[in-house]
Amino acid sequence: MWRVRNANVTEPGRGALLGRSPMIACSSLIKPSVWARQSESGPNQIHMARAQSLRYGRLRTRHGSLFGEASTRGGIVDVESSTNVETPTRYPQHPSPISESFMESSPFFPAINRSPVLPWRKTRSCLSAPSAAMKSSSPAASVFGANPADAITRRCLAPLPFLMVVALSLILLYRATTPALPFPQSSLRVDQAPTVVAAVSSEPPPSSSPPPQEGQDERLERVLREAATEDKTVILTSLNAFWSAPGSVLDLFLESFRVGDGTRELLNHLVIVAVDDRAYERCLAVHRHCFDFKTEGVDFSGEKVFNTPEYLDMMWARLDFLRLVLEKGYNFIFSDVDVMWFRNPLPHFYADGDFQISCDNFFGDPTNLKNWPNNGFNYVKSNNRSIEFYKYWYSSRERFPGVHEQNVLNIIKYDPYVRRMGVSIKFLSTERFGGFCEPSRDLNKVCTMHANCCIGLGKKIDDLRAMLDDWRKFMSLPQDTQMKSRFSWSIPQSCRLPPGFFSDKEHKHHL
Repeated sequence: MWRVRNANVTEPGRGALLGRSPMIACSSLIKPSVWARQSESGPNQIHMARAQSLRYGRLRTRHGSLFGEASTRGGIVDVESSTNVETPTRYPQHPSPISESFMESSPFFPAINRSPVLPWRKTRSCLSAPSAAMKSSSPAASVFGANPADAITRRCLAPLPFLMVVALSLILLYRATTPALPFPQSSLRVDQAPTVVAAVSSEPPPSSSPPPQEGQDERLERVLREAATEDKTVILTSLNAFWSAPGSVLDLFLESFRVGDGTRELLNHLVIVAVDDRAYERCLAVHRHCFDFKTEGVDFSGEKVFNTPEYLDMMWARLDFLRLVLEKGYNFIFSDVDVMWFRNPLPHFYADGDFQISCDNFFGDPTNLKNWPNNGFNYVKSNNRSIEFYKYWYSSRERFPGVHEQNVLNIIKYDPYVRRMGVSIKFLSTERFGGFCEPSRDLNKVCTMHANCCIGLGKKIDDLRAMLDDWRKFMSLPQDTQMKSRFSWSIPQSCRLPPGFFSDKEHKHHL
């Protein structure tokens, strides 16, 4: 129990603190049972009131603090622990207005001739406006605890440090995950969308003529320059969409360079001449140096059956294109796309030959005009003699209409005019430049193998794959075994022709 000791403190106009006015309070530690026992003796026996309750909060009066402002002016309030409660003074029979307000505000005081009052709210939000009692601050409140307004303020401000830490963490996380821009956003908008800036501007944009489109001749010059060797030599092949499809001959052609002996670097000097748009797109997907060569009014995209008018147009157009390369000062090695490359052929060309060509049949003498040439593989030096020879060869088409350009070569090679122009023609041995017609017998010497004497694209592809498999098996052998072995080709297989098919030598030369 608690005991309240008090001096007789009075204030004019308000009565004695403990004698006249009922504004007496105690700590919230006073049990409600004490209030109940004392309230049974009547209001005159009550000598103390609770100032702060854990359940209902602090009790206030309209005069400010619980004890009144006179508590610090004329007396001392002392709260001590004791087993008895001393009642030094009785309340007067006629309570003052202050005591009536106190009685009306106390939830523990019995109702004595008063209208029922609403109970105090148990809690108060820190965001709600403080009452008039909370706004007042008196020294008496400091005796029993902190000012309620200060307590509410502290309760509202308590979460602020935690919120600041959370906000700082989110800012740091955002800056860490957002890439820094090297220049302002405004400059990005101008660079990425210049048309928007022009649309906003009231002045029309300055007129600028587009760069001149690169012509076919300039484009050819650029491609040849990028692919040429130091002595201005390039490797050329031509194809259409039918031969360039995925899984077709073009893939096998490029694969032979990769598996050949010292031929991979030759791909840097290979120019693929595409005669239609689909072949050009395919070339750009698989190779570095591509040139789109188109002929007015001619469609070379589909399959061209041997010796048909469309096929002949394509062969003659190719011949004229090679003449143009010579006029630009470039030497070239032309290879059909169905020729497999196993070794570098450049060291095995004749130094004094202007025009060197492979053969279907080779009779042992490179100068013998009776050798049967095959225009699917040739090496030509750029000079006046070779350029004149190609011009004469192409113009001979009018003399022999409807004849294959390769057959025309077999005719004009005996022409006296060709001998007078002084061009040196050499025929390449099938020992190094073989084909299905006459395969190379020694894999230690072979440079190229041509899928000639074969009709049908499917048959060509089957035997070309078998040829590459034979080469891989040979290259997997030890070096000394390669030199001593009598390894031979397993082809032709699908391209075997029936007996008597080439009864006419001229017919054989067409394939």
